[in-house]
Amino acid sequence: MRATVIHAPHDIRVEEVPDPAIRLPTDAVVRVLKACICGSDLWAYRGESARQPGQRIGHEFLGVVEETGAGVDGFTVGDLVVAPFVWSDGTCAYCADGLTTSCPEGGFWGSVGSDGGQGEAVRVPHADGTLVKLPAAAASDDRLLTALLALSDVLGTGHHAALGAGVTKGSTVAVVGDGAVGLCGVLAAKRLGAERVIALGRHTARTDIARRFGATDVVAERGEAAVAAVRELTRGEGAHSVIEAVGTEQSMRTALDIVRDGGAIGYVGVPHGSASGVDLGVMFDRNIALRGGVAPVRTYIPELLPDVLDGTIDPSPVFDLSIGLDEVPAGYRAMDGRTALKVLITP
Repeated sequence: MRATVIHAPHDIRVEEVPDPAIRLPTDAVVRVLKACICGSDLWAYRGESARQPGQRIGHEFLGVVEETGAGVDGFTVGDLVVAPFVWSDGTCAYCADGLTTSCPEGGFWGSVGSDGGQGEAVRVPHADGTLVKLPAAAASDDRLLTALLALSDVLGTGHHAALGAGVTKGSTVAVVGDGAVGLCGVLAAKRLGAERVIALGRHTARTDIARRFGATDVVAERGEAAVAAVRELTRGEGAHSVIEAVGTEQSMRTALDIVRDGGAIGYVGVPHGSASGVDLGVMFDRNIALRGGVAPVRTYIPELLPDVLDGTIDPSPVFDLSIGLDEVPAGYRAMDGRTALKVLITP
């Protein structure tokens, strides 16, 4: 089959690789219908996250079950399924607690020895604990299928950030970051009942989506100017909840500076930078909570799926460029150059 591999920074290729096959009774093989490029893939693309030459890449996909191992009980050939970006066994103590990303038997798509999502098919370990079945009719609805793909990562990650930030009905929320995760954080905050959502971003095409998702205000400034703007919008107090969806020192400092005393920051931006930007003394004095991390999206899919199916929420606008598998290298260049927000791949 064909799949995307990374050989070196800025060297993404689509190559022939071995077809996936059942190795263990709990495996399934899924033929990919939709995949995408994530902002976190760019850290490897830029050389800021180490990868072995020829390693697979991509961690978001949905598709059709092509084969199942003898130990798979919940799925049959032909089922339409979505995969969270981490596989998990669904039986350990962490999975029982909803922290599927800490499953001892779990792993990330594209890690050494595993298939990546940006290919024609994927071997899925622990299929019963990992995959979530989708309505078969969704396969013929391209917009819905695209929206459902967001369940594999960005929608659940935005939801995780909103929960970490303690978003409640009637609260004021600020979102730092105008990428797909930040925009899904806007969507999640609105879904949880936030009355005011302040989106921080400078790119009009992205902030237009933020407004479509429920943002009531947009702050285009950065640094101290952004802090001043948010403070002005909130009577000088700051936001009850802040979603940090970038992962840099500057973005975390901004989040800390715009959160209200007694408020919380939900962070899901993969940390990159020389320091965290967090001053524990400031957090202590102002009673600020910090919660977040890698999102256990497998836990959130059953809750979010009905709202996507009935149109209550529609994350599909975050995909602003659609390509075929052979065009994936160009898709990476587009996202790296910020001419695309999130690239949809149809193998």
